[in-house]
Amino acid sequence: MIMEYKASVNKLSQPLVQELLENADKLRLKVQKLANGCTLIDAGIEAIGGLEAGRIITEICLGGMGTVSLSHSTYTENWPLTVNVYSSNPVLACLGSQYAGWSLSHGKYYALGSGPARAMAIKSKKGIVVPVEELYKELAYRDSHDSTVLVIENDALPPLEIVEKVANACGILPADLTIIVTPTSSLAGCVQVVGRVLEVAMHKAHTLHFPLENIIDGTGSAPVCPPHPNFVQAMGRTNDAILFAGQVHLFVKGSDEEAEKLALSLPSSTSKDYGKPFAKIFKECNYDFFKIDALLFSPASVIVTAVESGRSFRAGKLDNELLNLSFSS
Repeated sequence: MIMEYKASVNKLSQPLVQELLENADKLRLKVQKLANGCTLIDAGIEAIGGLEAGRIITEICLGGMGTVSLSHSTYTENWPLTVNVYSSNPVLACLGSQYAGWSLSHGKYYALGSGPARAMAIKSKKGIVVPVEELYKELAYRDSHDSTVLVIENDALPPLEIVEKVANACGILPADLTIIVTPTSSLAGCVQVVGRVLEVAMHKAHTLHFPLENIIDGTGSAPVCPPHPNFVQAMGRTNDAILFAGQVHLFVKGSDEEAEKLALSLPSSTSKDYGKPFAKIFKECNYDFFKIDALLFSPASVIVTAVESGRSFRAGKLDNELLNLSFSS
């Protein structure tokens, strides 16, 4: 697949990073400069953070190519607070930036990185410079900028070795790198993970081999889950917000048949593992993600509109019973 993008997710996201830094006190964030010059933003470990911080961080994850808002909705019985995501370039915003596809480890520290830095990261493979993630070859996209930002989902700040690894892979000095850490158990973490509702649909469309160049617009929403101090429960709730109550609307080019097929294949209920809170599934799989059906990670309800014919196809449903079970356990 050949896709040409002229927009820089790193350039577009920098004003949002500056917004966090300039309003750190108001947003209840903790900012520190490391010895190597890297800026670390704590959004929920020692800092309190909050919903608004999570909203801005979600827009950073989207590479400045998405709009995120919080509102109240009545489409779920007991959980009205909703995160809404929209992008006019969902392939680049979601897969080229927001997707947590960069595995980072040092010693016992392990985290997944998401956000604009992914599009700059390269490595040498048999003497040839290639993207850190294979996905960027398929997207035919690589970004460059004089500064970058990476978002990490973890309950601990990264060691210096991780910081150096990220800076080196992106070809910048650590002083030009900002790392934002959002624990899943924090309010900011809840928002930024649930704010992946559109990205989850995009990733599943990619898994289903739907032509990504035919997806031209997209929007999604899901309820913001109450945070939980236990990591597995917190992770379970953020996933369940999407699996049981996430709603996505994609606008696509191509035939009605292709649009309908995508709609019928996208909902989480098509997975063999659907039907239990995610934390319970994770436990039954001995906490091994690779034992979980990859097709589970998708929104509950979808609409796919074929823009050339004007027809829309719907599939999936909201499951308030399972959502209540997850959010109340």
